[in-house]
Amino acid sequence: MGERKQVVVLISGGMDSVVALYHAAQECDVLAGLSFDYGSKHNHKEIPFAKHHCKALGVPHQTIKLDFINQLFKSDLLQSGGDIPEGHYEAANMKATVVPFRNGIMLAVATGLANSHGANGLLIAAHAGDHAVYPDCREKFMTAIGEAMRLGTDPMDAGDHPAVELLRPFIAMRKEDIAARGHELGVDFAQTWSCYKGGDIHCGKCSTCVERREAFMLAGLPDPTDYLESGPLPAKPTAAL
Repeated sequence: MGERKQVVVLISGGMDSVVALYHAAQECDVLAGLSFDYGSKHNHKEIPFAKHHCKALGVPHQTIKLDFINQLFKSDLLQSGGDIPEGHYEAANMKATVVPFRNGIMLAVATGLANSHGANGLLIAAHAGDHAVYPDCREKFMTAIGEAMRLGTDPMDAGDHPAVELLRPFIAMRKEDIAARGHELGVDFAQTWSCYKGGDIHCGKCSTCVERREAFMLAGLPDPTDYLESGPLPAKPTAAL
């Protein structure tokens, strides 16, 4: 067997990233868990869960503030934006929650941090169900930025820190598969957050709540989440985005 990778894990406090943290802790040496507070409506609900799970696994946790995103960018996901849309997560109204180049900005900052820690991997929970409505979730983007990360951290000599590789262990999985993997790893999903609205409890109607509810249902797992609305899930749109 090869040496275990030394990694930094991006962890928002949502389902996918928490499972990614537990997966990484089993497969790699996790040097840090990293969250970003960029002014989304639900950051204040997510990040405490990110801290909780890092502490449970003995992983140092860091939060980086990116206040300029909320101040300068336009998106309904942000505190400075409009109302969060409701409905199926593949519906066209999801476009309102796009934060321009969010993943590009976060991956750039995280790569610098990972390189500073001497990590040779930056692990994210990107998966096959990531939505094409987000340009910086698409495969061409991820492939390109992964190459940029490697080239931008390529050491000058053997004494330098190693290059940082973008790791996406869930890229062939859908959200229900990640839920099943988390169940295998003993993840307490009650200690995760999805709802974009960021209220006291999950709304049950926004796209991320719908996606969360559907994931547990398709995985055949009990959903420990309290929802304001737990009626029938909205129908999947018939037309592609």
